[in-house]
Amino acid sequence: MTENTFDPHFLVVSLGNPPPYADSLHSAGHIALQSLQNLLQRDAADQPRFSSERLGKKATQASRGSRYTLLQCPTLMNVSGPWLARTWREALQQHRERHPGAPLGLVVVHDDLEEDTCVVKVRKWNRSHRGHNGLKSIMSLMASSDPANLCATRWAKISVGIGRPEGRDPATVADYVLKPLSRYQRDSLFEKSGPPVLAALREIESAWRSDAEKGINDGAHPPTDGKGNKGKSKRR
Repeated sequence: MTENTFDPHFLVVSLGNPPPYADSLHSAGHIALQSLQNLLQRDAADQPRFSSERLGKKATQASRGSRYTLLQCPTLMNVSGPWLARTWREALQQHRERHPGAPLGLVVVHDDLEEDTCVVKVRKWNRSHRGHNGLKSIMSLMASSDPANLCATRWAKISVGIGRPEGRDPATVADYVLKPLSRYQRDSLFEKSGPPVLAALREIESAWRSDAEKGINDGAHPPTDGKGNKGKSKRR
């Protein structure tokens, strides 16, 4: 596979919570995705505003561009897995029917207590969920992507740092991540998160292209044991 023929499309899915917790740190993934859409629309005029679509049997905010399909998971954070597994199957089937042989990637954008605010990082699918209940739900159901063609699909995660409160007890952490954001906090997160998320997507694509040219997987697909994590992780 040459650089000229490698032209992937990405399903980029953010995790968060619906109202009344939509504007909270736990929904930083949604805010980052909105920022990404705004950035792509401004720079390339190729990423339309979000609109409602029926996906995974639920009304979902979606933005479909030539390179990225952006989706905001409509479910509560802790039960994201069933919706995402269903939506991924639907998207993969449609993509293969419309674009036979073309690669399709899945990227999940989520909040991260372990990183400072707005620090964005690429994480391989089989990295620890670090106690993130949304990732637990997803990784318990989506153990492996289609192995028929290792260059045809790739899964990855992008974390958006939200910092951590001084207290580590569950009540303090829950209050921290679910408390409504101030206007300043939300505007700051929106302004700062889009560019590094776009850079992370390009990093994922570059690594995928390199692996595709070499014909290797390099561990980017999730593990086959369905657990997504070996060893202990911190709990929220």
